[in-house]
This record gives sequence, C-alpha cells and structure tokens, in this order.
Amino acid sequence: MRLLIVALLVVSGTVFGQPPASVFLEDLTSPELATAIRTGKTTILVPIGGTEQNGPHMVLGKHNVRVKVLAGRIAQELGNALVAPVIAYVPEGGVNPPTGHMRYPGTITVPSDVYRKVLESAARSLKLAGLRTIVFLGDSGDYQKDNEIVARQLDREWAGTQVRVVAIGEYYKAATVGFAGALRQRGYSDAEIGIHAGLADTSLALAVDPRLVRPVEQQSTQKAPAPPGVSGDPRRATAELGNAGIDIIVTQSVAAIRAAVAHR
Repeated sequence: MRLLIVALLVVSGTVFGQPPASVFLEDLTSPELATAIRTGKTTILVPIGGTEQNGPHMVLGKHNVRVKVLAGRIAQELGNALVAPVIAYVPEGGVNPPTGHMRYPGTITVPSDVYRKVLESAARSLKLAGLRTIVFLGDSGDYQKDNEIVARQLDREWAGTQVRVVAIGEYYKAATVGFAGALRQRGYSDAEIGIHAGLADTSLALAVDPRLVRPVEQQSTQKAPAPPGVSGDPRRATAELGNAGIDIIVTQSVAAIRAAVAHR
C-alpha cells in the first residue's frame, strides 16, 4: 500500500520539493520557484501587453491575453524558462489632449519614464530571486524602444555578473512583418491584413482565445472605410490563420533568445 501511495504521488507531481509543471511564476510558491531556479530554470520572460482599444470587435485586453499565452509557448520551447506576470500598463498616448489610442474609451496609459521604471524594478526583483537571463517580450509597438533602452542600461550595469537582460524585438517583428508576409503568400492584400485590428491581428486573437473577438461585430465591419481604431479588414480572420502566425512568432522568438544568450 505504501508503495502504491508513493507511486501515485510521483505521477501526480505532488512529491515534496518537486515544483508543479506550470511555467508561470505566479502559479508557483516561493520555495517552488527557488527549486525551479536551482534545477536550471534560470531564464525569465517578462511579457508586456497593454490595455487599448481594438476596434468594435476585439476586447481591450487583447495584448495581455495574447502575450501571456505566447510567452508560455516560448518558455516551453526553451525548456529552461519561466514567465513573469504580464505588464498591462504601458505608454498608449497622451491624456490631455488625448492622442493615439487614448482617443478611445478604455485605453489606459502611463508616461514612458514611469513605464521604464516599472521594467527596471521588475528586472531588479527577478535578479534578486536568482534568475540569470531576463527577457522583455513586447506585444505592441509603442514601447519597443523603451524596452531596448532599459535592457541596454541594465545589461551594461550588470556586465560583470552572470545576469543578462535582453529586449527581443524579433517577437514583435514576427507578429507583424513576419506574419504579414506569410498572409501575403496566401493571397491576402496589405489593405486586408492591416496593422491594427485587421485580418492579422484578429486571426492571432482568435487562435489564442476566440472569446477575445465579437463575431457579429467582426463580420459587420465594413471594408471601406474601416471603423475607428481599425486598420485592415478583419472579416476573413480565422483561428487557422492565427495558428500559422503563432508558429512564426514562437519559432523566431526562441531562435532570437537563444542567439542573444549565446552571444553573451
């Protein structure tokens, strides 16, 4: 009987000292995180989203949901990585007067200097926990330069240590330029693919979680002129197309992270 109980505990992953299978830091206890780091999970992905309008057919938290799911996929592919909680408060434009996405209800913004301090503080906290490679993954384009600035600053500061900080711009490039190229090869036009809440953006959302998209509003979106906040035409967006984009993003991001670590 005792052997049976031990076997069941091993299978269920509840043996004392063995961390659960989740790659998400917020799913772990503090001792479980320490064990994971001690046994080789020394890379941490910091997923960065944003709370912004996405037209009449897609929810405000699209970036936050998407970047968490994709960061999880990337961490699993890397094998030695965990995923930090999503940073959802990012620069989205001015408040007075409203600019950019701030012209639409529900968008939340913070100043760039505040955002950079959040990134810096998060990285310092993760370094203190014992993580050695800190990776910024940004799902939106507005703060890519901020990510690079903070990563370079900390990387220079910690040059004499074993800690590395990198901003992986390839993640965003794969989601935009790379995915758009794949859609063109399938016969879709740039006008339909769009750059925000169009075919590409909506397809990725459908693949990640179809609840992010309102199907009636998606199909009622007129091709010309596009509704406020939409660049492109989302009506032919599908999860199948989005899955192809996810494969591109994960593959290129994993390669870029491995290359950055090897370069150091």
